[in-house]
Amino acid sequence: MSVGEMLAATVPMAGTLGLEYLETTAERAVVRLPDRPAYRNHVGGPHAGAMFTLGESASGAIVLAAFGDQLDRAVPLAVKAEIGYKKLAMGIVTATAVLGRPVADVVAELDAGERPEFPVTVSLTREDGAVTGEMTVVWTLRPHS
Repeated sequence: MSVGEMLAATVPMAGTLGLEYLETTAERAVVRLPDRPAYRNHVGGPHAGAMFTLGESASGAIVLAAFGDQLDRAVPLAVKAEIGYKKLAMGIVTATAVLGRPVADVVAELDAGERPEFPVTVSLTREDGAVTGEMTVVWTLRPHS
């Protein structure tokens, strides 16, 4: 089962929005929000909440791809998120997430008994390539007790 299939099956909101996981690696995750009338706002573009969920889901996909082998000893949790809406989004929106710290550094902190935190940056783009939003989600790996 791919990371995208796992997220769609275990995170009901991702399934509700019909998010499409195009790429999920430890280096990059690309997730697309389809253009559906039920997801639109008052100006006909995707609702800000749907765009937030898209970005957060892309960040979660890269976290699972990068740290899936650590799930037996830690659970990934989003600590905080910030989003900036830059341009009007219309139609299909794609989120591209990139891990902000080397995987080895995060795992080394976990190995040392710490609870590492690390940022994931996300770019939200329209089909024409224009950046409609930017997001940073800070994640942690909380060791099992």
